[in-house]
This record gives sequence, structure tokens and C-alpha cells, in this order.
Amino acid sequence: MSVVAPEADVVREALRVLDAAAGIRLRLRGGLAIAVSLPNGPLLPRPYNDIDFITARGEGPKAAKLFEELGYEGDHQFNGLNGHRRLLFYDVANERRVDVFVGRFEMCHMWPLERRLPVADKTIPLADLLLTKLQIFAVNEKDQRDIVNLLHGHKLAEDDHGINSAYIAKLCAGDWGLWRTVTMNIERARGALARFELAPEAEAIVSSRLDDLRKRIDAEPKSTKWKLRARIGERVQWYEDPEEIG
Repeated sequence: MSVVAPEADVVREALRVLDAAAGIRLRLRGGLAIAVSLPNGPLLPRPYNDIDFITARGEGPKAAKLFEELGYEGDHQFNGLNGHRRLLFYDVANERRVDVFVGRFEMCHMWPLERRLPVADKTIPLADLLLTKLQIFAVNEKDQRDIVNLLHGHKLAEDDHGINSAYIAKLCAGDWGLWRTVTMNIERARGALARFELAPEAEAIVSSRLDDLRKRIDAEPKSTKWKLRARIGERVQWYEDPEEIG
């Protein structure tokens, strides 16, 4: 089998990988996934350097074989030690990295994503895409842009036909730490809107959806576990420091 080198255009390359992944439960995540999900493109464009995916448990070896066939070099030491939960591959020519989570999303906060992979064809579900940004404790400019892009491009919903606010609210109601970071970042995003100098109509859409998401999270009955952790509050760190990978 001849190996076709990765394409220089990052969006075209991500879609090439997905097209080649027939039979493997592989979905795009991260800022690039948000851009791909938007039919009219992002409101606030930004560069995308790496490509991020998630695959199901047990699919790691298939994913590794796929990326090698598509012209990527695996990080054999990292993958040998961490392949049950995470895989790394490199597109040397385009100086790009591919990061593949296995089975669950795990950074500042963790939640299982495997059962959600069938919801959408190319990306993880919209609600999970938003959560992957709202769960970042040290949110940066790119993350803020991604949050704005997603909320401008998709409506909130009580199911996965939009950004599933019921799903987000339920996850937050069971995990005080996730709730704290998510609600903090909703307020941060709200405060950052003026900096982007959006058209009034666009700013109103994003602002309204941020407010509505916060109201939906607040309205969800909290679990006993949530209430017990809430008593401790911020006296104890409630998020993980993400793993640094060179």
C-alpha cells in the first residue's frame, strides 16, 4: 500500500483522516472541530496548528495503524506507555501534531465520551465541544475565540440537535469542580466579548446564549456529591493541571 503524505491544508487533512477512518470510531475535537462544525465558517477566525481526535477504547491499535498508513510518525515511547488513554503522531513535513484521546476526555476535568461518539459524524457532539473549552482553567485567547465561534454558530437545545444544554447542566450538577470551572469561564467569556469588537447582532447572540446556558446550569438539581464538595469550595484545588507534552 502506497502512503499518501498529509495535506498542507489543516482542514482538508483532518477530513482526509476521517474519510480514511471507516470502521474506526474516530471523531475530531478541539478548535478545528469547532471550525468544521460551522456551516458558514468561524465568526472569529484563528490559525489551527495541530489536529485533535478521540477514539473509543480498544480502537487505539487500529488508529495507530491508520495514522501510519496516512503518512504520520508515531511517538513510539509515549504511545507505548500511554496508548491505553492517549496517542501522539507527527506530520513532520507540515510541522503538525495529532493528539488522540482514547475513550474519555481528560485535561483540567474528565468525563467519558465514548458513548457519545455516534452522535455526530465528524466531530464529537456540540455540547462536548463546548465543554472541552469551558473546562479549561487557564483559558486563553484561542479558547475564547472558539467559545464565541461555537455559540454564535449553533443554538442551544435540550438535545443534541443543537448545543445540548441539558447534558452540560447534568454533568455540572454531578461534579462541583466541573461546575466551578464551567461557570467561571461562562463569566469570563461574557466579559471578553467587548474585546472582540463584534457586530452588535453577533454579540447579542453570543451573550444571550451564554446567559441562557448559565441559567440552565443553575436550574439543574445538584447531586449530593456536588453539595458535599461545594462546602469545601475553592479552599482545595478543584481542577487538574493538564499534562504537558513537548
